Amino acid sequence: MSTSTPSTANGNDSRQFKGDRSPCGPSRVLHVRKVPIEVSEAELISLGVPFGRVTNLLMLKGKNQAFIEMASEEAAITMVNYYTTATPHVRNQPVYIQYSNHRELKTDNLPNQGRVQAALQAVNAVALGGSASGGDGTLMPGQSPVLRIIVENLFYPVSLEVLHQIFSKFGTVLKIITFTKNNQFQALLQYADPMNAHHAKVTLDGQNIYNACCTLRVEFSKLTSLNVKYNNDKSRDFTRLDLPSGDGQPTMDPALTAAFGAPGIISSPYAGAAGFGPAIGFPQAVGPPFDLLSYVPPGLSMHTMTGALGPLAMPGSRMTLHGMAPIAVHAVLLVSNLNPDSISPHGLFILFGVYGDVHRVKILFNKKENALIQMADATQAQLAMSHLNGQRLHGKVIRVTVSKHQTVQLPREGQEDQGLTKDFSGSPLHRFKKPGSKNFQNIFPPSATLHLSNIPPSITDDILKELFAGTGYTVKAFKFFQKDRKMALIQLGSVEEAIQALIDLHNHDLGENHHLRVSFSKSTI
Repeated sequence: MSTSTPSTANGNDSRQFKGDRSPCGPSRVLHVRKVPIEVSEAELISLGVPFGRVTNLLMLKGKNQAFIEMASEEAAITMVNYYTTATPHVRNQPVYIQYSNHRELKTDNLPNQGRVQAALQAVNAVALGGSASGGDGTLMPGQSPVLRIIVENLFYPVSLEVLHQIFSKFGTVLKIITFTKNNQFQALLQYADPMNAHHAKVTLDGQNIYNACCTLRVEFSKLTSLNVKYNNDKSRDFTRLDLPSGDGQPTMDPALTAAFGAPGIISSPYAGAAGFGPAIGFPQAVGPPFDLLSYVPPGLSMHTMTGALGPLAMPGSRMTLHGMAPIAVHAVLLVSNLNPDSISPHGLFILFGVYGDVHRVKILFNKKENALIQMADATQAQLAMSHLNGQRLHGKVIRVTVSKHQTVQLPREGQEDQGLTKDFSGSPLHRFKKPGSKNFQNIFPPSATLHLSNIPPSITDDILKELFAGTGYTVKAFKFFQKDRKMALIQLGSVEEAIQALIDLHNHDLGENHHLRVSFSKSTI
């Protein structure tokens, strides 16, 4: 292929295609290095389509390089920002993307450009053709910068931070509000620019956050702006760090505030969004990293797309925004602000065991308000942290973060420990040892309503209500399941009471060789 140069802003570029790596300012033309020689046009174009319309491509096969031209500088900036943190792979080889010092590609007279134009039309038509865009990929009039998001098949928790990590790949996220409606986890998310919302909707609608679950349904909201009153785990205005956390909500962690920086001074490469950082950094502990993997635009064959955005699934399959068991996150949690007078290793084992199998617990000898908890793996640690951070236990709001420790050490023989370190790896009370256990599908946030199971036939509602009331809890409502009296729901006075009751009464001996099983319920009575 000819190596005729693209046009530059001043028509003169002495460094042309030497693989120059000096940083360039943002440009809608991107330089791709280390390109495998056998790569196809469609594979390279597919690197850009999750971020917007690709308008041109120049391949320099002899130099293992290529240039991709995006429709807008905004799309190119989003693409570079994303691939800076998640190196793309083509044909199982890493490729490297940076801004070019060219401002546009002029390739009209080059050989093979007919094939490039055909590939551009095919890939862009598949990626953008089904969306509410014009023929050139521009927005239809009246599209909102606010998206409504529903998460289906919610087998793992999806937090505000997780949504921010995913959706900020497509532009500056200004505000997020999460809520539950019709027993579904939903969110409203506002971008700085409607084009960002458009690209995110086109790419993410129908995709899974985790393998085979947590499916995103994304549509435009009728709202054009969100009014966020509180910054907490349910809502956040990234432009207003001064907002209160709201009644009963833990205040924002200082580490989180530090990650945001002071309001108004975060510079942004996004036009029209000055002062708002496009990728506000959450501490590593808050949520797992996400990679746009397994993306095959429907209608393109496996042959043409292999390796486009990492390991691929079958043609037409859903993309997986893979975040399970991130490498940088350990399975050990640090729990702080505990009540040292009331806490015990067994209590922490029972509570954190709702979200994963707890192997070891260590309450720190000299700082008994802190504990280390080793879960079976990093995914379960993430699950426990997302559900229990900020909950009230023994009258105190607890903090749960990922520890720098990879394991919890048992005390050496003869070392004074006061029973503060316990190994539970062989406990019969683990909920998740069986592969495919139904318990994986019944993981819910702490709530005032508890789900009771393994109830023997002789036990009446009065006996169970008396058991909870006699232990010091306020019973507001109770009912057996109509179809199965081995299970019941009991509503207590508060979420804090329910957390404590679960710790106290899970595995309580009801007689007849039945031990009560207690978990949090998604239902109310």
